[in-house]
Amino acid sequence: MTHSQGALVKKIGFLSFGHWTPSSQSQTRSAGDALLQSIDLAVAAEELGADGAYFRVHHFARQLASPFPLLAAVGAKTKRIEFGTAVIDMRYENPLYMAEDAGAADLISGSRLQLGLSRGSPEQVIDGWRYFGYQPQDGASDADMGRSHTEVFLEALKGNGFAQPNPRPMFPNPPGLLRLEPHSEGLRDRIWWGSSSNATAVWAAKLGMNLQSSTLKDDETGEPFHVQQAAQIRAYRQAWKEAGHARTPRVSVSRSIFAIVDDRDRAYFGRSGKEQDTIGFIDENTRAIFGRSYAAEPDVLVRQLAGDEAVAEADTLLLTVPNQLGVDYNAHVIEAILKNVAPALGWR
Repeated sequence: MTHSQGALVKKIGFLSFGHWTPSSQSQTRSAGDALLQSIDLAVAAEELGADGAYFRVHHFARQLASPFPLLAAVGAKTKRIEFGTAVIDMRYENPLYMAEDAGAADLISGSRLQLGLSRGSPEQVIDGWRYFGYQPQDGASDADMGRSHTEVFLEALKGNGFAQPNPRPMFPNPPGLLRLEPHSEGLRDRIWWGSSSNATAVWAAKLGMNLQSSTLKDDETGEPFHVQQAAQIRAYRQAWKEAGHARTPRVSVSRSIFAIVDDRDRAYFGRSGKEQDTIGFIDENTRAIFGRSYAAEPDVLVRQLAGDEAVAEADTLLLTVPNQLGVDYNAHVIEAILKNVAPALGWR
């Protein structure tokens, strides 16, 4: 059994939303549990040979929120693994303060930070960014504001001076205009954009950001999810080529994939019931397609995933994990894919 011929070796990581619930049914019952278990899972994933530890950021929710303390801790506790976000909602962010935080987290880790950004998704409160002190300019949307914050952030990461120095500073200044510190060289090339449409994927390519595409996408053609996502990736790469960037971009997709190898897996996912794409509306005007989940014995998963066009196109695969089932079980989920599925598909 092999589908490895012509397959693309992939970086494989996990993506956690860091849900917590004060319930006896949850292994993650507080915000502290979610944070500490996230660090522990990153350490465990590194020991298992995984390549990445990624976290979703949501505000006003019982999930992971302010990412940089967690990212700095993961960077300090690990040695090899990539780590980052998928994604940070840029409508909420002060881009200059964020550039300082990101530079610090990256330097602590030895330049392993992979930072995924986006304009945001439906949230727990109405216009939550307003509570953070942000308001779109006249005639602009909140999405425009998120993209504007992103452009300021990207410019700050270049490390160019822009601030007029005080002629009588408390400490001596280097010559010329001052930049933000700490500056981490190379971080600008490790910024990603989480895109749900073909148009924003093209925009991200023009700005020189890597691409993150999740299990949710605008339904632009009515085709199966993986077909639309693969077309999005190809459009992104074409735009990247036309922009003339020197480096090769990276592309990640996320999937819910569970290899059923023992009774626990069978109990949790033996009847997942989500083996088809679903259609819904993420707001009043946007029809979206939600990609299917995969839960089966390894040999069945290999056959199914071999037909996923978007996974084939991507160089990085993020496995969404059910974090409330605990660190040990989620480490098992990751290991089952690394050992029982990835090699047969040529990903390892």
